[in-house]
Amino acid sequence: MSDYTVITDGLRFPEGPIAMPDGTFIVVEIAAGRLTRVYPDGRKETVAEPGGGPNGAAIGPDGACYVCNNGGMQFHEKDGLLIPGDMPEDYSGGRIERIDLDTGKVEVLYTEVNGEPLKGPNDIVFDRQGGFWFTDLGKGRGRSQDRGGLYYARTDGSLVREAVFPIPTANGVGLSPDEKTVYVADTMPGRLWAMDIIGEGEVARPEGGLLPGRLVGQPSEFCYFDSLAVDADGNICVATIFHSGITIFSPDGASVRHVPTDDLVTTNICFGGEDLRTAYITLSSAGKLVSMPWERPGLPLNFLNV
Repeated sequence: MSDYTVITDGLRFPEGPIAMPDGTFIVVEIAAGRLTRVYPDGRKETVAEPGGGPNGAAIGPDGACYVCNNGGMQFHEKDGLLIPGDMPEDYSGGRIERIDLDTGKVEVLYTEVNGEPLKGPNDIVFDRQGGFWFTDLGKGRGRSQDRGGLYYARTDGSLVREAVFPIPTANGVGLSPDEKTVYVADTMPGRLWAMDIIGEGEVARPEGGLLPGRLVGQPSEFCYFDSLAVDADGNICVATIFHSGITIFSPDGASVRHVPTDDLVTTNICFGGEDLRTAYITLSSAGKLVSMPWERPGLPLNFLNV
């Protein structure tokens, strides 16, 4: 296991970490329906309580926090750990939300795409133009499971577009440094896909259209993939469940490495600190936000680090 420093614990299934310029951290707590600010000394402060299941989060061009809300999940406690499950009885519907970090005001931007309801929006990343890519993983309901997809939207509510469907369990999403490629982590098969961007919210589909994109890679070990971040050299760092830790892919898939953690459900990673050389990771089943030095700088995020 890699050495890490615990920033705070007692979080209710944290995800969507954002290392803010003032040294604090924004995280969602999916099991609590809450957006939380964490201070370097471990103190926690509620920013907003949108309910449902706030999941991926990112800072937009207006300084607000944009959140993928999956509508809620069942959680099961086992040996003091929280394990996520299917759609709960109080499922409130998938949506994209804008949250004012100063006032806590929550606005719902999107609940559907072309008349199809969002099921379980999961992760989000902004491009330089101020639009954002997001994934929808879908929901499980006992014997049935939605199929996920990749989407694109504007922050003013004027456009939301389906870019790729289906991606069985679309989860983590990120952009290459030149923003010519969008990456999507597919949870249950443990695969990382790459799609070439050809327009606003548009990607080139492989010949035949049978695959969502080109396969970057998949580990030989059994695992699920969760959210991801990209480093300054374009490597894709994917939070990994079961084979717990961060799996690092080179853009061409020729190199696949693993940084282990000790949490079964390691869900997300972001970069911050001096020169973005520190990784902040959510150990979700244990309820921890942790940090560790990283091998190379993270890629600066639009509207946050640049």
